[in-house]
Amino acid sequence: MEQRITLITLGVSDLARSKAFYEALGWRGQEVQETVFFQAGGLGLVLWSRDKLARDCGLQPGVPSGFGGIALAHNVRSEAEVDALLAVVERAGGTVTKPAALNEIGFYSSAFVDPDGHAWEVAHNPGFPLAEDGTVTLPDFGTA
Repeated sequence: MEQRITLITLGVSDLARSKAFYEALGWRGQEVQETVFFQAGGLGLVLWSRDKLARDCGLQPGVPSGFGGIALAHNVRSEAEVDALLAVVERAGGTVTKPAALNEIGFYSSAFVDPDGHAWEVAHNPGFPLAEDGTVTLPDFGTA
């Protein structure tokens, strides 16, 4: 298996509401056959019915409960961008779950959940510089 992720699909309970939330954050996507596709740098973020996604994965659909063990991350170029994005998230119907602050390892971060409870981290980490197109290249951590 090559080391890459092509698509991230979020199971949602109300496709129109979720599409509107991400559009309110400035994302632009395409809806095709009850599925919304967003180009997100070099990968795709997809919104699809939670029940259909579960069945497609061979799992039983169910009511989401608690933290699912996954957080998506969105790095930005400044602390001010973190604060500005959190304001947009709240106006769009998301919930800030961790106010922006310097974290224990020294970079500025926050967290929110979208209307379906999918967790996102928003961070300004000078150690993970962003290219002009928004891509990140992880630094060499000096470990073998």
